[in-house]
Amino acid sequence: MAGAIASRMSFSSLKRKQPKTFTVRIVTMDAEMEFNCEMKWKGKDLFDLVCRTLGLRETWFFGLQYTIKDTVAWLKMDKKVKKQILDEKVYCPPEASVLLASYAVQAKYGDYDPSVHKRGFLAQEELLPKRVINLYQMTPEMWEERITAWYAEHRGRARDEAEMEYLKIAQDLEMYGVNYFTIRNKKGTELLLGVDALGLHIYDPENRLTPKISFPWNEIRNISYSDKEFTIKPLDKKIDVFKFNSSKLRVNKLILQLCIGNHDLFMRRRKADSLEVQQMKAQAREEKARKQMERQRLAREKQMREEAERTRDELERRLLQMKEEATMANEALMRSEETADLLAEKAQITEEEAKLLAQKAAEAEQEMQRIKATAIRTEEEKRLMEQKVLEAEVLALKMAEESERRAKEADQLKQDLQEAREAERRAKQKLLEIATKPTYPPMNPIPPPLPPDIPSFDIIGDSLSFDFKDTDMKRLSMEIEKEKVEYMEKSKHLQEQLNELKTEIEALKLKERETALDVLHSESSDRGGPSSKHNTIKKLTLQSAKSRVAFFEEL
Repeated sequence: MAGAIASRMSFSSLKRKQPKTFTVRIVTMDAEMEFNCEMKWKGKDLFDLVCRTLGLRETWFFGLQYTIKDTVAWLKMDKKVKKQILDEKVYCPPEASVLLASYAVQAKYGDYDPSVHKRGFLAQEELLPKRVINLYQMTPEMWEERITAWYAEHRGRARDEAEMEYLKIAQDLEMYGVNYFTIRNKKGTELLLGVDALGLHIYDPENRLTPKISFPWNEIRNISYSDKEFTIKPLDKKIDVFKFNSSKLRVNKLILQLCIGNHDLFMRRRKADSLEVQQMKAQAREEKARKQMERQRLAREKQMREEAERTRDELERRLLQMKEEATMANEALMRSEETADLLAEKAQITEEEAKLLAQKAAEAEQEMQRIKATAIRTEEEKRLMEQKVLEAEVLALKMAEESERRAKEADQLKQDLQEAREAERRAKQKLLEIATKPTYPPMNPIPPPLPPDIPSFDIIGDSLSFDFKDTDMKRLSMEIEKEKVEYMEKSKHLQEQLNELKTEIEALKLKERETALDVLHSESSDRGGPSSKHNTIKKLTLQSAKSRVAFFEEL
């Protein structure tokens, strides 16, 4: 765990600012910070300042790490910062990089909102290693699409939860928290020694991902060095000691320091919590419960707000629909009124024409009677008179027929006018019904609220020894195995997610740009190798410690 935390906090550069001070840039998981340090400052001064800035209370879990001359080292608290410094790289598979990026986005931006987080909102973010970007024929938009897809699945996670998930994924990377040192066995074979929170591991110099041999802390009884020779004594006294040589004495000092620190944390995690830690855990639980209640309250308020917005939208839609219906009814009413007026006017005209024709017919009849009464003496006059009478009769007959037709047309117009007025009455009735409809629909009731031995070490002359208690180690064996089983069960779903993304982007990979670590990682995956660092170490430790020591000597 110490190694895991330290890889989040590493020096990346150092520059002089003025004669009495200098600037240190410290890189964490989600931020870069610069601190002005005095020339006389010791490691503890800088460490305390960083802890205060980050708000860390569990300071015993943390440390500042740097590299110098290809050797990873921890900042010593009792020495001046100016005399120490550095940078470190950890291999991360492409699919894990995308998942880590999605949690980083969740921690920074909160829940995904399509209306706010539109295409291109991650264009200025540096979320993926350049090695991963150059390895695939994928545009920035394609990477953003895949990051956003997973980002959307993290909805509801608070910032601290997203950061914790980020760390859970990162701590399972093969190189995460591992400090590598070049060593040689009795045959002179060059190897790599890895020291981390789980134990000691032996690697091939060309493969820093998968160790050849591993010795968990609960199998180690004593570690010591003399000059350049480093000795590890297994818990089983029947097994020969494990020895190797390093290039320099100071490397052995650093290795021992790392072993002591990691083993101390290993033991601390399995001892009863101190009163201070118990208080901090209680405060953390209370704070977590408070935040959970706050999130639930906000979720309820958001749900109620969304429900109110949906109700408002529905009311607005219905109001608009009713307005449209009222407008159409008014238009129909106006058309009915216009039609009724036209029909009434036409009926009046027809009636007047009928009266006029009737008057003309009467006049013609009078004229006919007058003509008949007049005596015509001459035969021509009589003939002419008869002709006029005949014409007058024909004209009277035509005028009577026209008058009758006009009367019928007037009756029909009166009937049409009556129908138009009836249609006008119905339109007014419909408009009245629309105006009297309830404006707001019944709303659903608001849903109810959702509810201590410390190992010792001795320094004699140029040698140093560190002993672990046998009783402590034996007591811890079962606990460690149980923790590993529980951890693997929780990691199953995460591994399925990573495999899904890996399959999706594999077709776009540029083989010629793969690094040696990429090739090693792919070959391990193709062979069906262990899916996590814990699985790898578990597989290696299934061998007896004696056989592992023998294997190391034969390398």
